[in-house]
Amino acid sequence: MLEVLRSSSVAFIPTHGWFHGSRQRLNSCRSRNDVVCGSCNVNISCLEQKVIRKLDIIYELNKSSVFGEGGNWIRTLQGMPGMRWRLGSVRSTDSVMLSGFDSALVCEEAEIDASVQGGEEELDMSTYEHNVTTRDDHNERTNNTMLSDLDGRVCLSEAKLHFLEERDEEMLSRSILRLSRSNKVRSALELYISMEGLGLLPSAHACNSLLACLLRNGSLDDALRIFMMMTKKDIATGHTFSLILKAAAVAQGYHFSLELFTKLEEEGKLKCFDAIAYNTMISVCAKAKDWVQMEKMWRRLKENGHNGTTVTYSLLVCNFLHLGQAELAIDAYIEMIHNQLKPSEVVMKGVVGACAKEGKWDLSLSVFQRMLDSGLKPNAVSYNEVINCLGKAGKVNLAFRIYSLMKSSGLSPDAYTWNALLGALYRGSHYADALQLFDHIKRESSSELNVHLYNVTLMSCQKLAFWDRSLQLLWQMEVSGLTVSTVSYNHAISACEAARKPKVALQVYKHMIHKKCIPDTFTYLSLIRACVWGSLWVEAEEILDRATPDVSLSSLYNALLQGMCLQGQSDKAKKLYKRMHNSGFKPDGKTRALMLQQLTRDSVRRRVR
Repeated sequence: MLEVLRSSSVAFIPTHGWFHGSRQRLNSCRSRNDVVCGSCNVNISCLEQKVIRKLDIIYELNKSSVFGEGGNWIRTLQGMPGMRWRLGSVRSTDSVMLSGFDSALVCEEAEIDASVQGGEEELDMSTYEHNVTTRDDHNERTNNTMLSDLDGRVCLSEAKLHFLEERDEEMLSRSILRLSRSNKVRSALELYISMEGLGLLPSAHACNSLLACLLRNGSLDDALRIFMMMTKKDIATGHTFSLILKAAAVAQGYHFSLELFTKLEEEGKLKCFDAIAYNTMISVCAKAKDWVQMEKMWRRLKENGHNGTTVTYSLLVCNFLHLGQAELAIDAYIEMIHNQLKPSEVVMKGVVGACAKEGKWDLSLSVFQRMLDSGLKPNAVSYNEVINCLGKAGKVNLAFRIYSLMKSSGLSPDAYTWNALLGALYRGSHYADALQLFDHIKRESSSELNVHLYNVTLMSCQKLAFWDRSLQLLWQMEVSGLTVSTVSYNHAISACEAARKPKVALQVYKHMIHKKCIPDTFTYLSLIRACVWGSLWVEAEEILDRATPDVSLSSLYNALLQGMCLQGQSDKAKKLYKRMHNSGFKPDGKTRALMLQQLTRDSVRRRVR
């Protein structure tokens, strides 16, 4: 029986069962009388061969489906819960609907114009001779999908199956590629399905472009189905896996993508993996801030016989550094150089900073030299990190050579540069040079002076016993508005102690209290040692009495007792030792040894008398 629906010529041919289940059902139609369309005067029997041909192609396209309940064709994506195959299906009581026949056979409606007005994409009709649409009777859509479909989204259940005049796979693949790049997702998808129906194999490049187009338009469901087709036909490439794994991570999260990757490995898809797929997983793990999985992916890449690319090592170095794994970043860089790959400027700058943190001054200098040899211009941060690394290693001359290169390159030193240089001089025991450098900074870059620079200079004064210079520095700090901390006062008091100026040290202590700066254990220890050298026993005991409970009183008792013993103040030492014992504090080993020695001497003196 032939009907005309919506001004389009549509032929309904009863099949008496599943048309794709057996050709015998179709052959049974031949015994029936021919049906003629009254409006088009088309003899259905003359179309029998074309109908059978089209039904065969539909059958081939649905061969990969699984028969489900209710007479629907359903394919479940293996390992992807909720993924449903939505190619068109026909039930046993349905009729086959054939639309869009050649105008010589059927009265065809201008559907292209209507589609354009509706905002839909249509394939270039000059490329195709016929198109067949198969529809599900219920038109059901599963709710168990990984991404909820938006209104109007293209999916396989809505795509039309076209019969193609052109059978050249290369030419059709180029068409898919062109349509995908133009973001014509419906046209590209329908062309792909039509090629599948005819048993034609699109190229891997075309399929990858179609996958990218589907993913751009949020059709992850259809992209996964295309992906499964590609893996079945062994045309999936590393780029294919990269696209799917990245999309899965965005849609379902990092763990889902990791599980998918592991399952593909277990299913023997390793031969299809390349560095691109591993790079994608490294990037996915990095976004999840999982450096452990990043390292595992790096190891698996090598274990499976792949060589990392420049992108691989760049991802490893930069993300390891971002996640605080400087040692792993350095290992990745060393392997990158071993594989004769050229690191980028960003990678080398990051490795220089990692070497500074790890104290590997030789590697830091080597990477810095590579930057210069490559024609790159390191920034002030890189210079500062190299200078700081060399300074910590005591390589003062090398540090100042890098400083000279910095000035010759046109960069101006900043506070970090001066901190690194001053620290290098102090660690190298060049205390006088440190004072000279501070004076130079004060003259040339007074705005760069900070608390750290003052403290390093105060430590140099302490080593040189320059108590007067330390007092000048304290006064300059207060005048400049900088916060003078307990550490700064401690350095000045220690300088007075080294210079044997106990009264000056006590004056600094009083000034410190006046400025409401709270002394700590180191403050009291320096004061007690200074009073011992000056034999100011009363002042020393007063300091012991003034000490707050939060300091280590046991350390103060031991320091004062040792000083008394060394100065021959046995009577005072005995009294203080008894007081210490009554307060519940225990003497250390050195204090006990000195007290025993002092008691022995006293007993010998008594015997002599």
